[in-house]
Amino acid sequence: MAPSTVHLATDQAAQTTPPAPAAALTLEERLALVNIHMTARLDEAAVAYEVNTAHLATEPVDLGDVITLPLTPTLQPPPPHPTPVAALLQRAHHRLLAGGWCSGALVDEDGARCMLGVIRAEAHGDRGLEAGAVAVLLDAIRRKFGEVDSVPSFNDAHTSGRIPLRMLDQAAGLADTRGL
Repeated sequence: MAPSTVHLATDQAAQTTPPAPAAALTLEERLALVNIHMTARLDEAAVAYEVNTAHLATEPVDLGDVITLPLTPTLQPPPPHPTPVAALLQRAHHRLLAGGWCSGALVDEDGARCMLGVIRAEAHGDRGLEAGAVAVLLDAIRRKFGEVDSVPSFNDAHTSGRIPLRMLDQAAGLADTRGL
């Protein structure tokens, strides 16, 4: 055999010999590859979500609107505030909580009261005490919601008593802090 023929025969043998099979991946290696692939897909989805929702205006959630606790025997109301205006606002808060809240009237046909109506009822005719409580309540409302005309307009702007109740409670704390 000529040298060129030998060379040709070895080239053909090398081409017809199948390559050695690749070593099979272990379970850990396959899981690592899937993890890398899924992480990349989740990162792409997160970016797409950010881009698709960037134009949406959102308001922060106030946890006071979300988290509510029932008044149970083990969760009694705190002791009354020592100052007169704070105590009046605290009593008004509890009376509104127990008796019900309304809008559009001082007292509705079921006996539910608005914020001003409950303060008047708890003031028992003391106009000075009532005026002090309404002033502190209006200040607490303005701190949280900006410029508000009056307590009745704030009360009537709501469809449920949740926020007015919370504002009475916050006003009681503010009055106590001020020593009123």
